[in-house]
Amino acid sequence: MTDADSDERPPPPVPVALRAGAALFNEGHVLAAHDPWEAAWLPLADGRDERLLHGLIAAAAATHHAADHNWSGAVGCAGNAVTYLGDAGPTPRGLDSAPVREWCRRLAADPEAIERSSPPTIRIDGTAPRFDNLDLSAALLAAPVLADAVAPGDAAAFETAAELAREEEGTARTTVTELLFAFLRTPDARPQVAARLTDHVELATRKRRDVDDLF
Repeated sequence: MTDADSDERPPPPVPVALRAGAALFNEGHVLAAHDPWEAAWLPLADGRDERLLHGLIAAAAATHHAADHNWSGAVGCAGNAVTYLGDAGPTPRGLDSAPVREWCRRLAADPEAIERSSPPTIRIDGTAPRFDNLDLSAALLAAPVLADAVAPGDAAAFETAAELAREEEGTARTTVTELLFAFLRTPDARPQVAARLTDHVELATRKRRDVDDLF
């Protein structure tokens, strides 16, 4: 996928980005969680959604910095997260923000708390998003981000795979979609799934190039 293709893609809807990022966070990919949140946050004007996503981005950054023993970075980001999430309200978009705010208050006061306790589970409408319960739209947003986190260099192929999966919707074809779900849900098989997915992407790219060459 080219940079132009990426630039033309509209930002993800806030609820989709919220679930995708929450699943990444809950599965332990804390830094990666900020990617879908940021994609939805960047074009937003100031408001409740902007505050919510800004707060979650800061919470992910604070947790990451604390895990890396960057205490000053953790304290600063955690303080920002408390402020932004507080402004967003107690249950913006159905998210239970209280545990995240409390976690960030602890990090702001004592970032070494991460060595004694784990980050909270993010819940939306009473459910904790994880890879095995994501719907298609959130899964297609999360999979390329996860690929970049666990196997740098695969993100571009996974972005193209996500576009192919979107094209499969409403058709009898499900191969790419099933592979993307398998990549998310079967950690032990990720290298094999990624290889198969890359093969499908390369084949689809060649076919499109051959068709373009006819005109």
